[in-house]
Amino acid sequence: MLLLISPDSVEEALDCAKAAEYLDIVDVKKPDEGSLGANFPWVIREIRDAVPADTPVSATVGDVPYKPGTVAQAALGAAVSGATYIKVGLYGCTTPDQGIEVMRAVVRAVKDHRPDALVVASGYADAHRIGCVNPLAVPDITARSGADAAMLDTAVKDGTRLFDHVPPDVCAEFVRLTHASSRLAALAGSVTQADLGPLTRIGTDIVGVRGAVCEGGDRNTGRIQPHLVAAFRAEMDRHATEHTAGVSSMH
Repeated sequence: MLLLISPDSVEEALDCAKAAEYLDIVDVKKPDEGSLGANFPWVIREIRDAVPADTPVSATVGDVPYKPGTVAQAALGAAVSGATYIKVGLYGCTTPDQGIEVMRAVVRAVKDHRPDALVVASGYADAHRIGCVNPLAVPDITARSGADAAMLDTAVKDGTRLFDHVPPDVCAEFVRLTHASSRLAALAGSVTQADLGPLTRIGTDIVGVRGAVCEGGDRNTGRIQPHLVAAFRAEMDRHATEHTAGVSSMH
């Protein structure tokens, strides 16, 4: 399981750089513009320059409307600015067809510029609260659009968490559907260390975290702490080891 951490400033990205050995992806977003709010191109570039060259940078292009042209341009901007993972929050897409149309445009825009970039279609675990596409439609949108990964996050950051809206068995189905088309499955949404057991067991490929590695566990007022990143990774590794041992003992 890869660990994706989301700093909200260049200063925090430098803290992530200090903990680079414990994380796999540094994610650039702008939380005050939404759960997948897009940050400025120059911030993506500065964060790209601040973290080790071999640490991939991910960038969100926003909680996007159903406007394929607008979103394709935004996604290209993120890729040009140095992001390897381009994440699109399908906020304004109410049907799978709309999601596919937006994501196909993004895939083409990004891959024409940088074929090795990874495009991530993100749905929302609490989709029922904002009226967007059903979380379990996202794996199919990902496959049919040619995107590389399907993700779930939470849209409303009010203290409710991923599993409050999409329980572990439904998340397991999300991962299964995503893996059926050989795509990566990413899960986020106020994830804590306590969630790592179920996330590991269902085969999550990427886990996205912010609050859990901020001082006081607060994604808004706390700042990312390298020692908390290290502790989170240690717990991830512990679960991975236990899971592997458990699986091998069954065979």
